[in-house]
Amino acid sequence: MPVKRTKKVPKDTFATEPSVGETGSVTAAASEGDSKASRATKRVLLVDDDVEILESMRTVLESKGYEILIARDGNQGLVMAEKEDPDLVVLDMMMPKRSGFLVLERLRRSRTVPVRVIMITANEGSRHKAYAEMLGVDDYIRKPFAMDRLLESVQRLLS
Repeated sequence: MPVKRTKKVPKDTFATEPSVGETGSVTAAASEGDSKASRATKRVLLVDDDVEILESMRTVLESKGYEILIARDGNQGLVMAEKEDPDLVVLDMMMPKRSGFLVLERLRRSRTVPVRVIMITANEGSRHKAYAEMLGVDDYIRKPFAMDRLLESVQRLLS
């Protein structure tokens, strides 16, 4: 049986660490070597360079019990995806350092079990959507979007 660990984290920590509960403590129910199948809480990696959008998505998803990880550019998103093994990645298309397309392509090539990916974008072009679908994106959401639309997609892909 896994050992429960509790670690104090300041409430103002911006979530590259595990999400913080109401008491300000973080509980890790699985040991380092356990697979994500043994985790009760689903982990969602948000990759976007827009702080306001990140905070909105983080607030909505944490309120539904998801553990949120955050990366602010494509390179950091790839590192986080490889290190943290999230259940789902919400990925912006246009970002500094590495585009969402390049991140998606790398995630699809490097993983034996593909991670679920929702791509979000302000781009209206249908060519971009077709390319994302060719790369294997699970859902594609155009900005601006209602948080209910994101939440529905996340719940559907993680159920």
